[in-house]
Amino acid sequence: MIIDVHTHIWGGDYEGSTRELLRACDLFGISKLHVSGLKSHYPDEAEVDSLNADVYRFMKEQPGMVSGYCYVSPAHSNALDVLKRGIEVYGMNGMKLWVATYCDDPRVFPLVETCIESNIPILIHSFHKAVGQLQYETTGIHVANLAKRYPNAKLLMAHFGGNCYHGIKAVRDCRNVWHDFSGSPFRRDDVDYAVERVGVERIVFGSDMPITYLVNFGQVEEADLTQEEKERIYYKNALQLFDPGFKVG
Repeated sequence: MIIDVHTHIWGGDYEGSTRELLRACDLFGISKLHVSGLKSHYPDEAEVDSLNADVYRFMKEQPGMVSGYCYVSPAHSNALDVLKRGIEVYGMNGMKLWVATYCDDPRVFPLVETCIESNIPILIHSFHKAVGQLQYETTGIHVANLAKRYPNAKLLMAHFGGNCYHGIKAVRDCRNVWHDFSGSPFRRDDVDYAVERVGVERIVFGSDMPITYLVNFGQVEEADLTQEEKERIYYKNALQLFDPGFKVG
């Protein structure tokens, strides 16, 4: 069983994106997708609404297989209303933050508090680049700041922070931060390093599909892990993250 906690519908390509996601599920035995919509780095309100509507459409077309993140731009004055609509009307069970603001920007705080009240995780794009870092692109340090401010929030730091040796080090002691390594054509031993530093129980499987899948699958298969540890990464940790009633046995 595999649960992919980090997949996308690209704005303007609903049919192509969803077709590729479902094809991957058939090819690779993926049981469940957690999906968000993305397009431009600094979307307007109409774009955010359209992206969330696409995810909701996919949820309705594939009930049981597809769960949705509500994508919000904290830079928008209506961000809290967008989040509440995603949770209460669309039935989304997570929030997605991308690059419109740092994740520890004060405008994010009311959104985090709503997620805590609703007991849903927050997927945070996080990267640390030598060149090309976007103006408000979150790093592991920003994630750590948010985690310490809200210890009851369930934060999912994507991409191992873009550089696991920087990102994971920053949040190592934050027990409310989980990690995915989606879209990560990085070093073969990144998963081993992450397990050593934060424990296998805080790592979940994500691919960043439709960008990639097999690289991320290969990282787990080639890591120095037991079968039980692989199962925790592939699906058990995700079940526990999204379903508080699930207990890893």
